[in-house]
Amino acid sequence: MILLHRFVHGMLLFAIISGCAQKKNSSEEKIFQNLTVSKINGLSLVAAPDSLATKNIAFLKEVNANYVTVMPFGFIRSLSHPEIIYDQKWQWFGETREGVTQYVELLHKNEIHVMMKPQIWVWNGEFTGLVEMASEEDWRQLEETYKNFILDFAKITEAKSIEIFCIGTELEKFIEHRPDYWRELIAEVKKVYNGKLTYAANWDEYRRVPFWDALDYIGVDAYFPVSESETPTVEEAIAGWERWKKELKVFSEKENKKILFAEYGYRSVNFSGKEPWKSHREMTSVNLEAQANLLEGLYKSVWGEDWFAGGFLWKWFVLNEKVGGPDDNQFTPQNKPAELIVKRNYGGY
Repeated sequence: MILLHRFVHGMLLFAIISGCAQKKNSSEEKIFQNLTVSKINGLSLVAAPDSLATKNIAFLKEVNANYVTVMPFGFIRSLSHPEIIYDQKWQWFGETREGVTQYVELLHKNEIHVMMKPQIWVWNGEFTGLVEMASEEDWRQLEETYKNFILDFAKITEAKSIEIFCIGTELEKFIEHRPDYWRELIAEVKKVYNGKLTYAANWDEYRRVPFWDALDYIGVDAYFPVSESETPTVEEAIAGWERWKKELKVFSEKENKKILFAEYGYRSVNFSGKEPWKSHREMTSVNLEAQANLLEGLYKSVWGEDWFAGGFLWKWFVLNEKVGGPDDNQFTPQNKPAELIVKRNYGGY
């Protein structure tokens, strides 16, 4: 009887293991979605006119990135215009449906995870948080065209087993005026996509977003002011983060969700920790040390926190050899001292 019991037990165990193996093999297309990473060490990958190449991905791995955002763009003519146009022939390849599909396939092949992050661009670069319609008719048209924009890319996100989908970026007035629409939109997205969801709220907006309970991460574009100095030290940056860390931790615990920095970064200019969101052309100074110190302070402050999921550095260009450098004062850390800061800290997580 003991031998028979062991034989039956063994056959049952074999059947269970075999079934699990078959289930695993049948879902290989979901492998990247199921992998666990300790922190999201991400880069915001700027779309290029041409396709992504393996040599471009080598630079991502060089700085120890394990995630990137892929960002298709939709365009509206003004802050009060209700029509979003996207996937146009005149757009750069990496902003289109065909382009993001090619990007994602190659990124996954090279073991880089992805967040799909469709974004709106208002002509003349006006702030999307101020998008606001003048009539009910216009609001309804905006809602319909935005839903089409988001669902088109949500379907690609599901088809390509993309790990995270971001339903919007810095659309405060849109959310304030039409909160019910956003819950309906999230429900529609969940019908076509089964992965993790977030929304990218501006640093001073995230506490007013009413639908975090329906998402998986609290997405924050983390341009928090942390220093008034022309060239902040690492210690000043760490001190500047203390207030924001406390607020983020409390909010994370309240919502029972981890914080994800959907964007974070600093320009290599004087006073870049004072108003980090600014990209004004009149800011012409070059201050590589300020950028490096501020990034180091951010990593030391928040990257090891339990409530923090990780983040996506703004921003990273495909053609690494042609951007950044010692005379560049924009956000990219490429070919600057800040690149080494990113590489070292991402390598630690």
